[in-house]
Amino acid sequence: MSIQYPGSGHQEHILHQVGSNNIHSLKSTRDHIHHMCRLHVNQFVRVETLDGDVFEGFIAYCDKGILYLKLPGQGSPRGFGPNNYNDVILPLVLYELLVITLLYT
Repeated sequence: MSIQYPGSGHQEHILHQVGSNNIHSLKSTRDHIHHMCRLHVNQFVRVETLDGDVFEGFIAYCDKGILYLKLPGQGSPRGFGPNNYNDVILPLVLYELLVITLLYT
């Protein structure tokens, strides 16, 4: 599929588009994970992503398909936080999460 913009001479070519039969499933999964995360804010969890990355921290916030995981004192530059990397907040996309395990301390 391509789109021609009038007067611009440029065309857009869609590289990827989710099939309509998958949209409901993706939204349902996202909404379910979002609801579970909102119920467990400030609780300690282990999160595993589809790529096999594993993070442990506290659920800080969940909004618009993003889980914000607080990684206390991890020193990881992958997240966003102060320059000393204490209490880093790592944003994770909900549909990339494979497992979220509630850890009791």
